[in-house]
Amino acid sequence: MSGLPVVVGVDGSSSALAAVAWAARACMHHDAPLRLVHAYTLPTRGYPEVISSARDLRSAMYDQGRMWLSQAVAVARAEAPDVSVEHDLRMEHPTPVLIAESARAREVVVGSHGLGGFTGALVGSTAVALSIHGECPVVVVRWPKERAQQHDGPVVVGVDLSPESDSAIGFAFEEAAASGVPLVAAMAHVDEQSSLLNARMSGWAEKYPDVAVDQLVVGERPIPLLMDLGQRAGLLVVGSRGRGGFAGMLLGSTSQALIYHAPCPVAVVRPA
Repeated sequence: MSGLPVVVGVDGSSSALAAVAWAARACMHHDAPLRLVHAYTLPTRGYPEVISSARDLRSAMYDQGRMWLSQAVAVARAEAPDVSVEHDLRMEHPTPVLIAESARAREVVVGSHGLGGFTGALVGSTAVALSIHGECPVVVVRWPKERAQQHDGPVVVGVDLSPESDSAIGFAFEEAAASGVPLVAAMAHVDEQSSLLNARMSGWAEKYPDVAVDQLVVGERPIPLLMDLGQRAGLLVVGSRGRGGFAGMLLGSTSQALIYHAPCPVAVVRPA
């Protein structure tokens, strides 16, 4: 097992543990190591009065972080026993820690909601900062309570006509090939440009001949199109910016809708 690790932000929440399980399977598929990271800062309130000093508080949070990391290691080993697992505990703000980790990671994985050091990782500044400044793909693991986890569903990639979306397409093909699942390439209809989807996909299809590809060009807006396809997907992949049907995906309303409401894990891929 070698290469760049898959990094997971751990905070003790059930959502983070779901992210750990997803990441462990990704490591198994890609023969990559798993790196679990918990980062925390000292709160100004919210801990019991019995903790009377900053030193006591640091000790309590350190012990709590170690416990959460131990739980995450147990989940990872149960999911993928042969995957190499390492962990790191930092007294730093989570956002810069994860951005720094992204410079030497295959991908960074976070849960859709949480507590502790990564509270609100998907609904606030951490997710946005990772999407904009992270140096590798960022995966947000979303599994709504009403839907069972569907690990064998297809990989769905949102395609537009910008060169920047090639990174998302390539990542989607790689994930589909490693997981042994089909790929669905979806484009929201953009006048006559929609006929170019086949040309955009042909080079990647030749590189990954074993991946079954279904191409969809649909005359509707990107949000409902991807939300509908996500109901049956194992992973939804989008670029961090673009034009055409998916313009401004990670900086506008489409990205926010997917982050809050997508019915499956979402991967955000920046241009290479």
